[in-house]
Formats: sequence, structure tokens, C-alpha cells
Amino acid sequence: MIFNKQWLDELVPNSLSADEVSDIITMAGLEVDSVDPVTGEFSGVVVGEVLTCADHPDSDHLHVTTVRVGENEVLDIVCGAPNCRQGLRVACAKVGAVLPGNFRIKPAKLRGVPSNGMLCSAKELGLSEESNGIIEFPADAPVGTDIHDYLGLDDQAITVDLTANRADCLSIRGIAREFGVLTGTDVRYPEIPAVPASISDTFPAQVADTEGCPRYLTRVIRNVDLSRKSPLWMQEKLRRLGMRSLDPVVDVTNYVMLELGQPLHAFDLDTLQGGITVRKARSDEKIVLLSGQEASLSPDTLVIADDAGAVALAGIFGGDRTGVKAGTVNILLESAFFSPKAIKNRARSYGLDTEAAHRFERGVDYRIQAAAMERATRFILDIAGGEAGPVSETVCEEKLPQPERINVPFSLIKEVLGVSIERNAVTDYLTRLGMEPEVSGDAVSAISPSWRYDIAIPVDICEEVARMYGYDRIPNVDPVAPLRMIPRHEAQVSSWDVKSLLADMGYHEVITYSFVDDRSLSVLNPAEKPIILPHPITSEMNAMRTTLWAGLVNAALYNMNRQASDLRLFETGLTFISDPDAENGIRQEEMAGGLITGGSSRESWYGKPRDLDFYDIKGDVERLLEITSGNAEFDFVTGVHPALHPGVSAAILRNGEHVGDVGLIHPSVQKALGLKKKVFLFQIKMRALSVRGITAYADFSKFPSIRRDYAMVIDSSVPAARILNTVRRNAGALLQDVNIFDIYEGDNIAAGKKSVAFSVVLQSPDRTLEDSDIQEINDRIVSSLRESFGAELRE
Repeated sequence: MIFNKQWLDELVPNSLSADEVSDIITMAGLEVDSVDPVTGEFSGVVVGEVLTCADHPDSDHLHVTTVRVGENEVLDIVCGAPNCRQGLRVACAKVGAVLPGNFRIKPAKLRGVPSNGMLCSAKELGLSEESNGIIEFPADAPVGTDIHDYLGLDDQAITVDLTANRADCLSIRGIAREFGVLTGTDVRYPEIPAVPASISDTFPAQVADTEGCPRYLTRVIRNVDLSRKSPLWMQEKLRRLGMRSLDPVVDVTNYVMLELGQPLHAFDLDTLQGGITVRKARSDEKIVLLSGQEASLSPDTLVIADDAGAVALAGIFGGDRTGVKAGTVNILLESAFFSPKAIKNRARSYGLDTEAAHRFERGVDYRIQAAAMERATRFILDIAGGEAGPVSETVCEEKLPQPERINVPFSLIKEVLGVSIERNAVTDYLTRLGMEPEVSGDAVSAISPSWRYDIAIPVDICEEVARMYGYDRIPNVDPVAPLRMIPRHEAQVSSWDVKSLLADMGYHEVITYSFVDDRSLSVLNPAEKPIILPHPITSEMNAMRTTLWAGLVNAALYNMNRQASDLRLFETGLTFISDPDAENGIRQEEMAGGLITGGSSRESWYGKPRDLDFYDIKGDVERLLEITSGNAEFDFVTGVHPALHPGVSAAILRNGEHVGDVGLIHPSVQKALGLKKKVFLFQIKMRALSVRGITAYADFSKFPSIRRDYAMVIDSSVPAARILNTVRRNAGALLQDVNIFDIYEGDNIAAGKKSVAFSVVLQSPDRTLEDSDIQEINDRIVSSLRESFGAELRE
């Protein structure tokens, strides 16, 4: 929100500088971004009157003029502006004047004709970014007066960065209300008397969606003259708040919006067909907007429609068919309250960002529509002439916001703020804020005013009191935070434990958006159909991620493009899977994922680094699984993941359940994603890592250990890790170690088979093992390998 100091001074008289005003409102929670002059730096520019204007003898576009700039001072000036003419009051830079950019005016000759000054455009004086000719002042502008004095340019524009809950300050009225309370000054609100109807004309209007539009006002105004110009004071106020003057109707609706915070809209009455209805858009309905853009409407969009179809996006933008144009004579003025829920995010879905939508989606004062209508009507009649009909109103009171009285004990205010504030001061603050306070015993009650949507509970009232009292007046007190031991089960593995371990292994954590490009998901995880967002932030963030790999690959690409060749990245977070059995049809699965690429170490004098391979990332995953103290529960089996190379990847199972994948990214996927080098990925469900075995102390055994060696003939496709895990699960508590020491394929071994030799070390903590104990364990190991893999003892 931008407001200028002079307009604020009109409403709240004060002798403060713009910087002092900024400090006051910033300390009250309205953060000021900048304080800027309302014009560029210039001097020596005065109001002049063009006495004569003739064509230049040697040019088809220049004019030779005589300009009166004082009672007895007339200058000869050559001007090229197309709108220069006799009798015009202009901005004249005399010889010696300095314009923005340190451009100094000197006597000159233009094609042989002397020129002793310059007639200036608004752009040349830094009053606007573009202009079509020299400035035209009203006929009563005092000749010879300095432009700064005439236009009141010794002013500053203050830009406030408002939070979404402070829509009440999206107007000079709201800013003045806040400033008046903060300075203890009464606000001089402009009087807005009702404009009596001079004609009886009305236009039929009905509201079909009272939930989205509880209040709708219209007024017919006939015989307006849009060729007239808005008064200079209005043009200047609009300019200083960042708006251009267009025509009287547009200028008035913009002015009232900036003054009161209520957006208005005007239709060309003669283009409306039948009556007006406020309703939801119909399926496949379209509208051509004032910008020329054609929009296909969604059924959840609130529109203003006549009998021929939609004529405006309610609270957002008008349609071209019924828009006010240069030839418009009769208008229908609209002032409405649209529910924030009906407008929120609608403008963005059509690629629009309008001042009206910005206000309506945050909430406008639901009691100010009639006053805004009267204010705009008065201005239009005074500027463009015409006759106004009566105001027609359609209202559904029960659908308007219903504020409730909030009771706040004075003790709560002291407890929350840490300082005691006098009761009279509290009630004065709340009265000035329009909250109608009532004191009862040791409490005060207040009502959220119609322009505030963010006050609903007692602490909101406490915050308002703190803002008005002044945060800087509340003493600094060190917070008291007694430590409390939070119970935590020893077997629980937190996400912090997982992150710390990965960081210890040299991985760097990345945090990426949960929104990704659906095209990358179709490559990395084609088995899962992604959830497409109806209103994405950008086209590259249009789907909820079904795998962490999408964000990790994007982060890797970003770094690779900036010459970071050796990468170890990890991320933990939620993935979002469509699941009809889950709540809202979406299953959220917390995952841990990682990516490595490049060399195993940095280049040094003793040799080049080895390229990372599958066993590097598999080793990292195995170390990660060790956090559960249950490696025997995990198996790496040959997996077929579409994003991974089928010969260099594995699925991770825990007790037979698929909980993750690890491997080299598939060459075709690598090419599709724009990766220039090999990348290895892993991903595992966090719940598979969330519980660990509790380590218990055990004394060293004093009794001898027994080693038994086995040679088993088994299918060549069976991984060694599965053999080890099977032995660990079946050998029992006496098992101390199991180790594969030989694998043989060749003579005396059938094709497709291999001989795997492994040792088993057994030991009891409290006795010497007997042959019967060893034989029992031996039988369990051999039978489990036979049942699981068809293995046989080698003869």
C-alpha cells in the first residue's frame, strides 16, 4: 500500500516529518518499505501561458511559441509537443532551470529559431513514466507560480508492506485511523452525504449466490461526459499512489477505492442485456476481459452476468463487452461486498493480479458499500455531469459477517504484555479502533469492527492494546524457560538421528519444494500417478511429489551447472501418493532419500580419485540401516525400478516388505533429465528406520568358541547377503559371527550353480558347548538354507 504524506495530513493534522510518521506506524506493526519523493528533483519550472503558437517555418512538427511566465516576462520557445496550442497553461522551464537527471536549460536555436526555455511533459519532470505531450494545467492556474508550490510537490510517498491480515490499511482511511490512534489525534473523516436521485431510473439486479455476495448495490447515472478531465488535485493524488488518470469514471472509482478501501465497477448501461445476476460461472462459459484476454471460466468462479452471459469476474476484473469506453454516455455503477472465500485465489488462477482482487480476497469493510456509492456518485456528477437514479440494494444480512463480543480480563492483558496498562487507556485505544469497548468488573469486552477480519479471540485484543501502547514502551524482560525432560523411548529413531548419520557420512542436506514438475515425476516414478495442483505457483511446480528423487535431481543439476562435480545430497520429507483408502484419497509417506555423483575423494598427488559406483551408495545405505541394530531384517534383492539401471540396482526389503530402492539412474532417465554424468540414488521409508533394537550389556564369555565351516551349492542368482541374513536369523543366540570366505564356480559344480563356503562361530556365555548343541544349530542352518534357496551341502 502506498500513501502520500499530504493526504494523511489532511485527515490527521500533524507536524511530523514523513520519516517520523514511518517510524510510528512501523513500531505499530505496519512495516514501511520506503519513503520516496513524489517527483524527480528539478528547479526553475513555473506555470506559463501560451500566448501564440505558430508552425515552425523549417519543420513539420515544431511550433514557435511565445509564453508568458510572469506579469511582464514573455519567452520565445520552440516546442515539438502535438498538444501545444494558444491559451494553454503549461509547465515552463526557464533558462537556468535544472530538470531531473541534472539536465540544465540553456538558450538555444532550433533550426534557426531562438528558444529561451522548454515546455515540459510530466515524464520530463519525473511526474510519470510516460506522457503523450506537455502538461496541460487548468485555465485558472496562476501564471509565474513555481510548479512545486502549485502542485504541492514537497510531498513524499510512503510504501507500507502490509501483512495479509491487515486489509483494513489498504486505504488512506485505514492508515489515517491507525495513525490517529497512535498519535491520539481525531481523524477528520470526509463527510459523505447522500446524493438525492434526480431521475427514477433503476436497473434490475439479483443475487443468486448470496454466500459469495451478501450485499450488492447498483445505481444508474445517465448523460455523463467522459471527454471532461478529472480535477488536477484528483489526478495528483492518484499519481502519487501509483495510478494514471484515464477518464472521470475510472479516476473516481480508483480514487474511492484508495480513499475508503472499497473497489467499485462501472458498466456501460447501454451494452447490458436484460438484468444483472450475481452467480457462479456456468460450465464452459467464457468472457473477454477489459485487457482483451479471453478467459475460460471455472464453475467455482463468481461472476456478474446479464442475459447474454458473464460481463465481469466478480471482485476481480470487468469484461470488455460492457466496459466503459470513450463513447459511453450512461453507466451502471456497482458497489458490492464479496466474501473473501469467493474471491481468494481466483484472480491468480486466471493469471490476473488486480487492486480489487487484492482487497476483496483479504476482506473489505462490509458496511461501507453505500457510503462508497454516494462518494463516487457525487464525484462523477461534479466532474462529468449527468443525472443519478436511486440506489438499489440487494442484501442477505445473515450471510454477512456476524461479529461477536470478545471478553478480555484486564489481568490477561497484563499477563500477555508483561506490563500494567491503565483501564482508561485500554478503553480509549479500543474506542479509537472502532471496537466499542464495554467495561464490566475486571474485564473489558470489545467487538471486532467491520473492517477487521483478524480479531476473533482475547489475545487479539491484547495485541491491539500492545500496538497502540507501543512495543518500545514495554520493558525488555529475559524469558523464563524452565527445562523439562521430555520422555523418549530408547528404541525410537528420530529423523534427527537419520539426518545426523547421513551428515556424518559426508552428505549435505537439501530442502526442496513438495511441488515439482509432473514431467520429471513421469520419468522418475511412472508407476504412481501424481496429484496435479489446480492452481500451481508455476508450471514447473504443478504436481505433488511422489518421490524425493525429483527434488534431489533438480538440486544436483543446479549444482552441476555451477561446476560442483562431486556431490552427496540427502533429503527427508513427505511424498504424496493417490490412495482411495487413505483419508482425503492421499497417502503421505515420510521418506529419506540420497544422491551421490562424482569421485570417491578429491584429486591429490598420490593419484586420481576413483569414480563412485553402486557399492559406494549401497555401503552408505547399509550403514544407515545399522541405525536400527537390525541388519538381519533387511535384504537387498534384485529390483526392477523404472528409474534405475536394471543391472545396477536393488530393492530394499525389511522382513519381506519393500521399503526402499538403491541404484544407478537409468541411462534413458539420465538423458531425459539432462544429467551429464552418472548419478546414484537411494530412497527408503522412514518408518523402516524408526525403531531400533536396544543394545544390552553382555560380559565376555570365559568358555571356548566353536567354529564350523560349510560349503553349500546354491543357485548363482542368490546374493551372498541373503545367505548371511538367513544364517543369522536361524542360528540362534549362540551365534557370534558368520563370514563368507569362498565362492567357487567351475569344475564339479553344475551350470547355474555356485559353491558358497562360510564359517559360523558359536559361543555360550555360561558353559562349554556340547556336540548336541552344535548339531542342533547345524541342522537349523542347513535346513533353512535348503528350504529358502534349495541349497545342498557340497560333497
